[in-house]
Formats: sequence, C-alpha cells, structure tokens
Amino acid sequence: MKTNAIYPGTFDPITFGHIDVIKKSLKIVDKVIVAISDINNKNYLFSAEERIEIVKKALFSDLKLNKKRVKVILFNSLTTSLCKKNNANIILRGLRAVSDFEYEFQLAGMNRKLNENIETIFLMSNIENQIISSKFVKEIIALGGDIKKFTTKSTIKALMKKYE
Repeated sequence: MKTNAIYPGTFDPITFGHIDVIKKSLKIVDKVIVAISDINNKNYLFSAEERIEIVKKALFSDLKLNKKRVKVILFNSLTTSLCKKNNANIILRGLRAVSDFEYEFQLAGMNRKLNENIETIFLMSNIENQIISSKFVKEIIALGGDIKKFTTKSTIKALMKKYE
C-alpha cells in the first residue's frame, strides 16, 4: 500500500526548514503533498498563485526533487478533508522549538477527533534550520539583510522582487 502524506502550511515563503521536513518525510512515505493554504485569515506577502509557483520552483528547479513523489497543491478546506480527497492518512507537521509543540499537539488532537484514521507525524528540521521562520526571512530581506542561508535562490529572487 502506498502512503501519501499531506504537509499543510502557508509557505509564505518556503524556507530550508520546510524543505528539511519535506526531504525527511520522503524517507518514510511514498508521496508528499505540499498543501498551500489559501484561507483568508492571514495577511500573506505572496498571493496563493505566487506561493504555488515559488514552492514549485524551489522544490523542482532549485532542488530537483522528484515530481512523482512530491506534489504541490492549493487548498482552502479542513486538512482532514484534504487528506480524504487525496487518499492520505498522514499529516506532516514541522517542529522548530518547544514553543511550537503546544499548538501542534492541540491541532493534532483536533484532527484526530475529526478523522481517527489520520495520524500526525512531527518532524524536526535540521538543527541549523530550526531557527528559521518565514516571518524572520521576510523581516530580514525587508531590512536589506542576506537570506541565502534560509531559503532557495528562486525564493530569494521572488522576495527581492517584492521588496524592490
């Protein structure tokens, strides 16, 4: 049986921390569906369409990940509904610090209540990427800082375009 996993997030923008989670998950599942949230309760820097393009360029052009094993989609539903629609029984979540755990623990519990057949797997990014957040990346570039250690070349290009 093939295992599909959903990795939901805003990816505004994608960082090396996100990429670590994707790469690690490919060691334990057959296919990862990177699901970009389009729920309008956040103030995004990039539109949904821009985020889709940025993630695809980062994963497939910059990093050359296998398109048969990684799919990038947009969603605006419950993650559990998305799992059902994509025949996935795993939700992937990245953890950076202990401070992430409480929220992620509650979210995993709610998802379990919504669908008891879905498991949440927590993965940590590599130690050098645990401090990275999309928020910090946006702040650093907005203030003229160097973000080469935090995200891919194509993502940096997209960010620089936004902050010209």
